[in-house]
Amino acid sequence: MVTFVVSIVLLVLGYLLYSRVVERVIGVDPKRKTPAVSHPDGVDFVPMKEWRLYLIQFLNIAGVGPICGAIMGAQFGSASFLWIVFGSIFAGAVHDFIAGFISIRQDGASLPEIHGRYLGNGMKQFMRGFTVLLMILVGAVFVNTPAVLLERNFTPDWSVYWWVGIIFAYYLVATLLPIDKLIGRIYPVFGFLLLAMAVAIVVAFVVYKPDVPEVWQGLQNRHPDAAHNPIFPMMFISIACGAISGFHATQSPLMARCMTNERQARHVFYGSMITEGVVALIWAAAATVFYHDPMLAAKTIDATGHPLGGNAMVGVIANEWFPRAVAVVCVLGVISAAITSGDTALRSARLIVADFMHVDQKPVGKRLLVAAPVFVISAALLVFSLADPKGFDFIWRYFSWANQVLAMVTLWTVTVFLCKLHPRKAWYLITLLPALFMTMVEFSFVFVAEREGLGSLIPSWLGYTLGGVVTVVVYAIFLRWQSRQRGRTAGR
Repeated sequence: MVTFVVSIVLLVLGYLLYSRVVERVIGVDPKRKTPAVSHPDGVDFVPMKEWRLYLIQFLNIAGVGPICGAIMGAQFGSASFLWIVFGSIFAGAVHDFIAGFISIRQDGASLPEIHGRYLGNGMKQFMRGFTVLLMILVGAVFVNTPAVLLERNFTPDWSVYWWVGIIFAYYLVATLLPIDKLIGRIYPVFGFLLLAMAVAIVVAFVVYKPDVPEVWQGLQNRHPDAAHNPIFPMMFISIACGAISGFHATQSPLMARCMTNERQARHVFYGSMITEGVVALIWAAAATVFYHDPMLAAKTIDATGHPLGGNAMVGVIANEWFPRAVAVVCVLGVISAAITSGDTALRSARLIVADFMHVDQKPVGKRLLVAAPVFVISAALLVFSLADPKGFDFIWRYFSWANQVLAMVTLWTVTVFLCKLHPRKAWYLITLLPALFMTMVEFSFVFVAEREGLGSLIPSWLGYTLGGVVTVVVYAIFLRWQSRQRGRTAGR
């Protein structure tokens, strides 16, 4: 438990101390008008109070990623604690904070438009399609999880497709309505429910005093199939959202369009990511106990001997440790987290498509016109994930990979932003180092991860070498751009 307690303290210190460093680097100006103040439109640009913005942002980003992803990451052992803590402080929260701040300065611009401004028009066009595809994957994943949990825990006699229909209907309404009419009103309630769920597990730690593994006991890979799931890069892909997530930066413009002061950015963006890190750490610690306690390990596998998925493990942990009423609160917390990220993911997809097609979003008919194709594709993927026993795992793996690719691209974007903001200083290092690390993670995954039925296509040593070569090439491109940028600055 010492590692767990120290990890929580480090996350809090990261928010109190490191976030202020980042705030000074980017030059927050409380006197500068925000988009919500300069031109509110009653639909997406709607001024909101800071506490409400924080809870909405927290729920936007805290889907099943910091819960199911953290549970799946916990299979690798206590190394997952280190990634959640240091990834949240130095990568994820910085990524969210600066991306959200840029959106405020660029009139609430969507993420692909920000990519285009700093990485070029070609990247903008590519990321428009890539980001919408990720939002569609998020929509499918975040309908699957709550629908399955609701069916298994509350209505076992129902078909899961009843819940799919109900959740999709809610998503459509939430996507089309002005942000303050539904999302702004019910999200704070869901936010408190999600936090109550995390508190309940902490209380369980105090009551049951479980043997949570400590980092000094070894960082070896404890995954049940460790030979085919190396910690690097698989753990860094599995814990999608609990340490860094490109999905977060797609949500930041929603809140950037509702802030009334730039000082709110640190609390809303950096603070929400740290809170999510705490939630991920709590679930990772709980799952680690189950995976490594001989008495509890039997509950983590299904009737065929395969490990349970992250969504099923939520119910196992809740029902093992809590009375029925508290277990229900925990499961409902996970359901609310999934639903409240899925709806804003599809809302983000609508805004991204509307931005690059220049479709006015004030008329509800035009909002529906843009949203309809997104919902149809997401529904098709969802049917696949429910029909095939391995469908959810397949979509989750590639959702996680695409999510981290987006984080990698966004880290390079904010690095270029910092280079331009401080051309004669090295403040860009606070995002360059995470960008290099995530580049290595992403390309190593491409070359090292085993394909279903095919195994590893190349030897792992060669895969890691290729991942390193690509990372070095990307860094060389950055250095060349930076040299030219400094030359232009010196010539002025």
